[in-house]
Amino acid sequence: MNILIIGGNRYFGKRLTTRLLDSGHSVSILNRGSSGAVEGVVHIVADRNDEDALESALGERTFDVVVDQVCYTPRQAAIARRVFGPRTRRYVMTSTVEVYEYEDSTAPVREEAVDPRTVTVDPGLPWEDPEFLDAHYGEGKRQAEAVFAAEPPFPYTAVRVAHVLGGADDFTGRVGHYADRIRAGEPIAVPAVNHPATYVYVEEIAEFLAWVAEAEFTGVVNAHSHGALTTAEICAEIERQVGGRTVFREVEVGEVSPFSFARSYAMDNSRAAALGFSFRNSSEWLGRALSETLGAR
Repeated sequence: MNILIIGGNRYFGKRLTTRLLDSGHSVSILNRGSSGAVEGVVHIVADRNDEDALESALGERTFDVVVDQVCYTPRQAAIARRVFGPRTRRYVMTSTVEVYEYEDSTAPVREEAVDPRTVTVDPGLPWEDPEFLDAHYGEGKRQAEAVFAAEPPFPYTAVRVAHVLGGADDFTGRVGHYADRIRAGEPIAVPAVNHPATYVYVEEIAEFLAWVAEAEFTGVVNAHSHGALTTAEICAEIERQVGGRTVFREVEVGEVSPFSFARSYAMDNSRAAALGFSFRNSSEWLGRALSETLGAR
């Protein structure tokens, strides 16, 4: 297949590109040119926020599948629909577990808990403001999904990705946050009632996205490993690897540590299983994932 990846040079996007190339697909990458492309891919330089420039850079190219790794707002989604509607037979957007940020369910959350067809889209919000976008990350993804789900029909798949762990190139600093405090025995802020969450190994989400690109289904799908993890379980493994001591400090209000959650919204991955993909259990990869990231510090 002829596959375009938008913004595929970082973290699991880079791994996705390698997997698709290894599977014999023709792969193109579109970005602003600030970073190069993996050897063997066609590199298209354009700002995905500039519709005219995007149209010009693409020319007459068409694709079997477009995998959009960097669609964060309804404005970006609207441009993508207009530009790629006539250029691809299927559009795959990497979304996020954060679309469920208003959920608080003791049962794992299924896709229908947030139906993008019922989400209100407000393109007038200040989506270009980095601070606003950072504070409204889940809402931006939720509204982007809504744009793809709107009439007339558009062949899209939205992959709601869990919190990702692993890799020497994990740029988030979240694992380091815990490692530094555990080594020093410094308190780690957690909510008084701290809920577990679903995670996925960086290699597994790359594998899943490659599988999605090769599939035919549309709509929303949750993507995560089995076995929700608590802050305590993650910290126990970090402590085992780096030494030190884990000290939790419960807070009623204020900022908590990155993998701490005052509400419950672990995801349900049964749709992915029914479609034919088998996720592993987090216990199979947690130690390896943390070791990769910690070893690179």
